[in-house]
Amino acid sequence: MSEQNQTQNEIDAHLSKQKSRTRLWLIGGAVAVVAIAAAFVIPIVVQNSAPEASGDGGEELIPLTIADTAQSDFQDAIIEVGKENGLDLTFVNFDDPYLPNTALVEGEVDGNSFQHVAWLSQFNKENGSDITPVFSTVISAWGLFSDDLDSADDIPEGAKVAVPDDPANFSRALFILQTAGVIEVDENAGVFPTEEDITSNPRGIELVRIAHESVQTSYSDPTISAVVIATDDFDPALEITSDDALVLEDSSATTSSPYVIVVATTADRADDPAWALLEKTYRDKRVVAALEEEKRGEATIVELPVDDLRKALAELVAQ
Repeated sequence: MSEQNQTQNEIDAHLSKQKSRTRLWLIGGAVAVVAIAAAFVIPIVVQNSAPEASGDGGEELIPLTIADTAQSDFQDAIIEVGKENGLDLTFVNFDDPYLPNTALVEGEVDGNSFQHVAWLSQFNKENGSDITPVFSTVISAWGLFSDDLDSADDIPEGAKVAVPDDPANFSRALFILQTAGVIEVDENAGVFPTEEDITSNPRGIELVRIAHESVQTSYSDPTISAVVIATDDFDPALEITSDDALVLEDSSATTSSPYVIVVATTADRADDPAWALLEKTYRDKRVVAALEEEKRGEATIVELPVDDLRKALAELVAQ
């Protein structure tokens, strides 16, 4: 059996298994991660609205299934407000961050809401897919953090710094380390510099590339001097905020626009009227409040014109 068929069978099996349930909770103490985390197992959480398919006024609701990567109270708010806007929403949550896009391409879901534009550009280019943004949601605050250092200048020679291993977020980490004065990156490398594009590393820093969801666990590893990660990836119990960052990415800068999270679908469904209803739902003050509470204020609501998002995506794919 081919890897593609095997992956599709896994998706089909999981979705079929959960059609008879309203909600299936993940068992275990796994830490919930942001949209772009990577993992090697494929459990799914299905979270949907109440069984009735009509709104308070008795009107028929439009069913819409959205793939994501972690069940959350934020999704509960979207589901409830979505009913008022004529939507019968179901969230299908994957642990493997590649499967929300795979499930979308295979027609198992209507859209997804977990990835930034840079991640999407990598997926489209590698898989020849035509997934496109329909509206923007948030951008998370990323930075350089250390459990025992007070400044980026304190990172010693030969120190190990943990960074995400996926191409888009690895490049993002390089830019943050450059801002911190730890390395220099070739200015001609574009949005996706690789390790070969590092032109200066005077302290001989070793970049430890690990799966995204494991970066935050390296924060307390005594062999790791610092980590590059989104602030809201940390376990809330640690009470780490952007103020604790040695260096923080400027989320409002133009250079940060590739890292805006989007709701996306396939190109042939991009003009479906349901997306306007979903965007209205995401912009509702109750949903925004739920997001800010869940992200502990470490994510910024971003409203970019969809044409700008698609233009940025095309440019990134071209690179």
